[in-house]
Amino acid sequence: MLFNHSFRTVLLLSAIFMKLDVTIAREVTYAERLGWPSGTKVVIFHVDDVGMSHNSNMGAIKSIEDGIATSLSIMMTCPWVPEYAAHLKAHPNTDAGVHLTLTSEWKNYRWGPVTGKPAVPGLVDPGGYLWKNVLDVVTHATADEFETEIRAQIDKALSMGIEPTHIDSHMGTCFAPQFIDRYVKVGIEKKIPILIFGGHMQYIGDEVGPRRLLVNSIAEKVWNAGLPVIDDLVTSPTSAKDYEGKKAELIKLLRDMKPGITQIIVHCTVQTEVFSHISGSGANREAELRLLTDPDIKKFIESEGIILTTWRELKKRR
Repeated sequence: MLFNHSFRTVLLLSAIFMKLDVTIAREVTYAERLGWPSGTKVVIFHVDDVGMSHNSNMGAIKSIEDGIATSLSIMMTCPWVPEYAAHLKAHPNTDAGVHLTLTSEWKNYRWGPVTGKPAVPGLVDPGGYLWKNVLDVVTHATADEFETEIRAQIDKALSMGIEPTHIDSHMGTCFAPQFIDRYVKVGIEKKIPILIFGGHMQYIGDEVGPRRLLVNSIAEKVWNAGLPVIDDLVTSPTSAKDYEGKKAELIKLLRDMKPGITQIIVHCTVQTEVFSHISGSGANREAELRLLTDPDIKKFIESEGIILTTWRELKKRR
């Protein structure tokens, strides 16, 4: 009798510890931490580069109003911001953030810092424009100059009546080791959600590489400050040359995606002859706009039970 009782006790304790081991082994996603059920795939389709050109503005508007895009961010350094700001005033519920911009990458279409060269000399090239690539920014600019400029870009948005739902980074400059602490500091101080990822990092993990533990610790810092965090980021959803190939790649990405909150970055542009003088990326941007307005993609998302969300909702849930 004693043996049977002891054996049952051992079995019960073993079952409890096995359950605990499974719970510990299974990652609790940020989606769960924000109140979605376990196993839920939550996606933000995010349109970058709004305000860069009239074509960019029209692509963003179409992808939001006629497609599955749920969020966007605005380049405050660029000349077509007033056009989009006017649209946003008439559509205030749009999930619109500030695309913190420290680079000016195109050959014949350039922009400078909001603060001007005297305030941030390390951020500009000899012509007075922002540097063309991240390496040059990292090489020449100080963290103080970086912080001065990103604060100015946020302040400019606010002065134009744009209340940012979030902040993120053009070309990833904000994630450079000497800048990321300032990026996080400003977001926390202003209580604006920050694009930062933690957890499984299924797709962005390869880009993060050996900095995964550091990124996770920063994500927890942001979370503990009362701001939302996402699980993963897709910076380039397709690579195929033809549209059907891109469509198949996006569907596969969505099917294979792990549960959690994943932001998928797209660049949507209504292609015209003018945009071809800005960038050679027009065809790809037009294809991404087509993907986001493709009824087959929308049907697939619905059939898979994937939830589309916004930064506004993430902040509210947090």
